[in-house]
Amino acid sequence: MSRVVNERACTAEQLRMAPGDPFQADFNMGLARPLSRSVRLNGFATCLRLEEVYWKILERIAAANRCTVNAVLSHVDREVHLRHGGVKNFSGLVRVICVVYVLGGGAKP
Repeated sequence: MSRVVNERACTAEQLRMAPGDPFQADFNMGLARPLSRSVRLNGFATCLRLEEVYWKILERIAAANRCTVNAVLSHVDREVHLRHGGVKNFSGLVRVICVVYVLGGGAKP
């Protein structure tokens, strides 16, 4: 059975006037700038390139767990290898983990 969804298209002007405008006038474009950092994943040195906003989220995750960003990334790397045999796009996985954390799926009381 096919379901048709009636979507109402918003104009750019309507989005700007909406209370939830995702691109505010004071938006910090620096957060979208990619940064490469040298990290150690379980003892192996590698380079990880993520936008600045993701590095900031990783810092929050690390602080919440009282550890370093390297320790968080090593844990993710180890768990993805143990549970799924690895991943082709580690930086993509890290981005998704950051978004899930911000959405409330990673914060523990």
